[in-house]
Amino acid sequence: MNTSDFYFDLPEELIAQKPSGTRGEDRLMRLDRAAGTVAHYRMQDLADLVAPGTVMVFNNSRVRRSRCYGTKAGTGREQEFLFLHQASAEGDTWSTIVKGARKVKPGNSYRFADGSEGVIVTDGQDEGSEFRLVQFPFRLTEDWFERNGHIPLPPYIRRKDDDTDSERYQTVYAKETGSAACPTAGLHFTRQLLCRLREKGIELEWITLHVGLGTFLPVRSKHIEDHKMHEEQYTVSPETAEKINRAKKEGRPVLAVGTTSVRTLESAADESGTVRSGTRGTSIFMYPGYTFKVVDQLFTNFHTPESTLIMLVSAFAGRESILNAYKIAVENKYRFFSYGDSMLIQ
Repeated sequence: MNTSDFYFDLPEELIAQKPSGTRGEDRLMRLDRAAGTVAHYRMQDLADLVAPGTVMVFNNSRVRRSRCYGTKAGTGREQEFLFLHQASAEGDTWSTIVKGARKVKPGNSYRFADGSEGVIVTDGQDEGSEFRLVQFPFRLTEDWFERNGHIPLPPYIRRKDDDTDSERYQTVYAKETGSAACPTAGLHFTRQLLCRLREKGIELEWITLHVGLGTFLPVRSKHIEDHKMHEEQYTVSPETAEKINRAKKEGRPVLAVGTTSVRTLESAADESGTVRSGTRGTSIFMYPGYTFKVVDQLFTNFHTPESTLIMLVSAFAGRESILNAYKIAVENKYRFFSYGDSMLIQ
C-alpha cells in the first residue's frame, strides 16, 4: 500500500493548539467497527457506551520534560534537542532528535540551562539523519530534566509550552516517567470518569510503553511496507496479563486506551493470543492486513494524515471506514490530534 492512501484534507484551524477548557469535556465519536457508521457523543457518555465486564487497558507512562535547549560553545547559537532514551548503561549518553541536525557535528559542545555541558558524539547514523548522541560527564537524572527541560509539545502545536501544559499534557494516572511524547488518548480521562467506569463493573488495567520514535516518527517511504518502526520499551505486569487472558477466555472484550496500549498488548501476545508478562522491546507496525489477537475495542484520538497511527486504526476498523469517519469529523469541526477530540471504535 502507498503512504498516500492514508492522506486526508484537514483544515489547519481544526488542529487543536490548546487543551479544552476543562479536562474530560471533549467530544466523542463512536465508530461501529462492523457497520462503519458513526454517532456523536461527549466524553461524559463513555461509561454508558462500555459494557460491564470490559477490561480497559491504559498506558501509565509519564511524559519527561524532554525538550531541552543548549547553546553552542563558541557561537552561543541556541539548539533544540528532544531527548529520547539512554544510549549507555552509565546513563551519561542519550539518543536525541536534533532540530536542524546538519549543523550539529560530532565534537560540538552545548551548554544547557543549569550550566551543564554535553558533547555530540559519533553514533553511526547517516550524515543527514536528525539523530545525535549527546554525552555528559555525569549520569542524567529526572531532576536534570526538571531543571533543563520543557514539555515536549508536538510540532503541529505552534506555540511554546506554558504552565497549563505541565498538567494538561499529562494523564491523571501517569506514573512511570520515560515518554518523549504523551500517550494522548488518556488525556480525556478524569479521576471522576475512572471512578464511574469502575462503579459500572469495568476493569481498569495498566501497562507501560514509553513513547518514542516508534510512535511518532513520520513515514517517509512511498510504500508503507518499507517503513521501519523504531523500538520502544513496554512492560506488562503478571497481574494485568492474567486479567486480560481471563477476560479473553470468558469472552469479555478488551478495550485498549490509545494506540500505545494496542501496540503493547499485540506485542506481548503469543501466536495463540495469550498475553505474556514482562519487559520487552517492540517495533511492531500495524497496517491493513494485520490480524488482531488481543484488542477488541479501541479508544483513541484523531491522528495525522499518512502517519503510522492512522495506519494502525485503519488496520483495526478498515481504511475506508476510518477515512469516512475522519471526513465526517472535519465536516462537524471536531478538534484533531493531541489536544483534540476522541473516537471510540467498537
